Amino acid sequence: MSDIGTKGSAKRTLTSVLPSLRPKRKHLRKYSWLPDVFRIKGSIISRIFWPVTTNTLFATIIAYAWHNGYRIMLTNSVVPLLSVVVGLILVFRNGSSYDRFWEGRKCFATVISNVRNLSRQIWVNVALPPSDQDDTPSKKGKAPVPTASQLHRIKSEALHLCLAFPFALKHYLRGEDGLNWSDYHDVLPKNFARFDEVGYQKSKSDLTTSYHTISNKSSGRSSPDLGRGDATKRVRPKRSKQNLPSQSTPLLSDAVTHRTVEFRPFADDNSLPLPLIIAHEISRLLFYFRREGLLETVGPAGMNAMNALVQSMVDNMTAMERVANTPIPISYGIHLKQCVTLYLFALPLTLVNDLGWMTVPIVTVVAFTFMGIEGIADEIEMPFGNDPSDLPLDRYCHDLKEEILYIIERLPDSGEGIYGYDDGEGDD
Repeated sequence: MSDIGTKGSAKRTLTSVLPSLRPKRKHLRKYSWLPDVFRIKGSIISRIFWPVTTNTLFATIIAYAWHNGYRIMLTNSVVPLLSVVVGLILVFRNGSSYDRFWEGRKCFATVISNVRNLSRQIWVNVALPPSDQDDTPSKKGKAPVPTASQLHRIKSEALHLCLAFPFALKHYLRGEDGLNWSDYHDVLPKNFARFDEVGYQKSKSDLTTSYHTISNKSSGRSSPDLGRGDATKRVRPKRSKQNLPSQSTPLLSDAVTHRTVEFRPFADDNSLPLPLIIAHEISRLLFYFRREGLLETVGPAGMNAMNALVQSMVDNMTAMERVANTPIPISYGIHLKQCVTLYLFALPLTLVNDLGWMTVPIVTVVAFTFMGIEGIADEIEMPFGNDPSDLPLDRYCHDLKEEILYIIERLPDSGEGIYGYDDGEGDD
């Protein structure tokens, strides 16, 4: 009886456990591809629906004419050769588009890695000189050394500058000029640039503020002033820029809240992208840290390593700029579409005599396959946009923002808390 009771309890336990072991609907993708087979959102169907429908209607007309006794057909010896050529062109088109997509991903990942490394090195290696070296900043020609709280604020602003580079790069690659974008709000340093509601410009009061101006009248030396001068003409929308996407400047509204964008005239047509301005300011900060003796722990080699990270950021920006500014030649895309269309319209004429009404679904499947490949290639060839198939640059930047803010708010800087550490082993 005890054995029967034990078996019964084990059976009940197994029965209660089995439902939890069954794959839930949200995990079906791990075990089956059926959810993707019937998925419409995120697929290429919406993009190619009407071209495929057009081919289906043409095949239906050919099948209907054949059914009514009209014999309109082509020889079946030429179309197979054309299918091989079209297939090779589609493969090359898809491969070249994915190469551009993957290169954009690699370059942006390298920028993220460089920002992480540069932020960590600035946060840890930039430190006040040891107090036993020279804490008498009254020497002639020697600027006073900042206090610990002042240096902490300067480094915090430096990390915000590093964080602003990928954000500015994202907008630059998308052709989104100006600073009136919501994600700049708590990323760009507050004294880097200002804008008001009628144009992108700096407030006069901000031009006198910087990270912290540490000046000596005898030396005339000070810390970098990010509010000095005109940052860049690319900070404001250019007059030649057409159709700025989602630019939040209300051009037309009711009479009470009506505002217009006022473009200030430029002295010339010179321009500089915002990411390059940010890279320039980062380099100026590194120079300031080295000049004031705040990089003594790493020396010239550490200074060169930090500058190399900034240079790598600019190099990868140029590589992504090359992808964004060099689309696949339009003649290539036009010829490919013409070849695919010619093949798909010739296909029902070669199949109708042998398949009859079955020509319609077969032509639909072939059109869906060929046009889908071309549609995917067309979607991913420019990976920096806002389409669902493009790179999620907003998510990459948001994740990096969380990391940098965590460093600033939670992690100690400049070896804080490790001085006087005793491991208990005594002196050797």
